[in-house]
Amino acid sequence: MYGCTASIDRTTVRAVSLAIMKTTLVLNDALAARLKREAQRQGRTMSEIVEEALHLLFNWNEKKPKRLPKLPRFPSGGLLVDISDRDALYEAMEKED
Repeated sequence: MYGCTASIDRTTVRAVSLAIMKTTLVLNDALAARLKREAQRQGRTMSEIVEEALHLLFNWNEKKPKRLPKLPRFPSGGLLVDISDRDALYEAMEKED
């Protein structure tokens, strides 16, 4: 996926090297084992899994809508009972229409 790629046209061959940084991650044993199992299950390298996870983490906020759309409003006919008045609330709940 990343690394050295070759682009061939009719007259020249150009090699483009993409910047890759090697680093060491310190993970607890359980997380490292889980990462290794997941990489094996997917047939990918541990580096690919970590890179994808970091992309998802860093892009998470960008995919969320900035503002939620307003909810629709419907006429309700007003309040039938004051819910802070327990007796009135019980009376309304027991009332048969």
